Amino acid sequence: MNTPDLKKLKLELAINAKSGIDFIISAAVVWSAIAYIWTLPKEAYSKSILTFYIGITMLPLALLLSKILKTKWTTKTNPLQPLGMWLNLAQLFYFPFLFFILRDNPDYFVMTYVIITGAHFFPYAWFYDEIGYAIFAGIIAVGALVVALNVTMVEMYFVPLYMVLCLLVLTVWLLISNKRKRRSANAMFN
Repeated sequence: MNTPDLKKLKLELAINAKSGIDFIISAAVVWSAIAYIWTLPKEAYSKSILTFYIGITMLPLALLLSKILKTKWTTKTNPLQPLGMWLNLAQLFYFPFLFFILRDNPDYFVMTYVIITGAHFFPYAWFYDEIGYAIFAGIIAVGALVVALNVTMVEMYFVPLYMVLCLLVLTVWLLISNKRKRRSANAMFN
């Protein structure tokens, strides 16, 4: 496979899936709920467990958003398509670290979860040929640490709020980028 063919395959995935925008919007909604959870007057362990459970809602919400936004999760003729699922599953291998934090330092659970989630965006920069994912992987991971180090344990809800802000900016970035990619595809395929 030569480079132009690879670029066309990645462009097709980016256009069909709108660069994963349904997942990013879904994540913004879920992280908003998580921010609320971290304002509750409960101990960090309980908030961490609730955080983990609310995270489960992301996939069904993304599926609903894919119907509304008319995104395609699969492009059967594109041999790169299965890689998207593998890239998403890769973050599960970081969960043992998340559970270690839950057991030994639950106050930092939400920061750790944000860092893992943000960092897992990095390979999507290649997958969708979208530099925004690489930039925000770094901004989210480093920013979550900086925020967590500068707030009290009672104010840890600022970490998921920071994540929501980053996801909203990334959403706007992806919307603009997707329009450019559609114009590029029209020129390339017509």
